[in-house]
Amino acid sequence: MTARILLVEDEDSIADPLAFLLEREGYRVRIARDGRAALEEFAKDTFDLVLLDLMLPFVPGTEVCREIRQTSQVPIIMLTAKDTEIDIVVGLELGADDYITKPYSSRELLARVRAMLRRSDTPRPESVEAEPLDDSVIEGHGIALDTERHEVHVRGERTQMPLREFELLSLLMRNQGRVLTRGQLIDRVWGSDYFGDTKTLDVHIKRIRARIEENPKQPQIVHTVRGVGYRFG
Repeated sequence: MTARILLVEDEDSIADPLAFLLEREGYRVRIARDGRAALEEFAKDTFDLVLLDLMLPFVPGTEVCREIRQTSQVPIIMLTAKDTEIDIVVGLELGADDYITKPYSSRELLARVRAMLRRSDTPRPESVEAEPLDDSVIEGHGIALDTERHEVHVRGERTQMPLREFELLSLLMRNQGRVLTRGQLIDRVWGSDYFGDTKTLDVHIKRIRARIEENPKQPQIVHTVRGVGYRFG
């Protein structure tokens, strides 16, 4: 089935060539040229991926991202001329799955789009080793994660968790006590052809801690192993 992409970009000189490029690759593209139009398009149709500029008229991209995340876990890739760490972190913390800073190469953008669509559509192994997946519920340290129902309960209370965070937590929990490198985590959740840096992973870990740790600033569940990666438990 042809993937449907919502491209949110107010600059015609960027939006039109990018839409042409994506359509040439076989994708169906709808263009929204401001934030308000993006939310209207998203409300009335179904999309497999959102390419979202941050600097938009009427409604900023950050707000578009936040509102989409209230109702959908559709993959979101930010397209932004802002490349400072704070801008990127804010976008990721609002729920974006990845980001690309302008100017970007067509090859890189297409690779990111393919990887994101593939990761969101294809069933993936949850563990680094081929462990049996007989039990759909994984538990540990007061966390219960149901992989079939896509539900997370933290100390008895259900907690909403976006897809990428859910996948990361599931992978970490299936390997409780083991250190997983940043490379292993990125490969399993974002794909082996991921072009970005590890900042995206670190921000997602930060968001997971905010949801499951009693004191996210002093994590007792998801531990950082400096220079290597992360460990659950």
